[in-house]
Amino acid sequence: MNWNLKAFDDLTASQVYKILQARVDVFVVEQNCPYREIDDVDQLSMHLFLEEDNEIIAYARLIPKDVLYPEASIGRILVQKKFRQDGYGREILKQAIATITNQWNETKIKLHAQVYLRDFYRSFGFKEVTEEYLEDGIPHVDMLLDKLISSN
Repeated sequence: MNWNLKAFDDLTASQVYKILQARVDVFVVEQNCPYREIDDVDQLSMHLFLEEDNEIIAYARLIPKDVLYPEASIGRILVQKKFRQDGYGREILKQAIATITNQWNETKIKLHAQVYLRDFYRSFGFKEVTEEYLEDGIPHVDMLLDKLISSN
């Protein structure tokens, strides 16, 4: 299994296809939620993913600050259904946080989290910064990890 961290322009056409396919499989098909998946943010982001046998197992989009939010953010976090419960969700989030804090030298990371995953993100130190709200019919909450606060 190979973990990859690539800028959009460094992804192969096949990797872009597989990433988009995985995101549509999870967020559009599995969650029965039609929404605009192609949003012009991918080109400005880093793409962290685990690939095995030409298949995307886990994925997260790392978004620099001032693209979506004043803070750096992590989005489109997914683990393919058949690989859930194998610890890949924790591993990809750990790697995403480490990349943003250690390589980008950012201290704050924002998430646009589905409410059912709130406790998962809390276990990494994320705190809610909004009330729950519906987006595309799915309850969400914005969460923030502030490494300056959590490291004191």
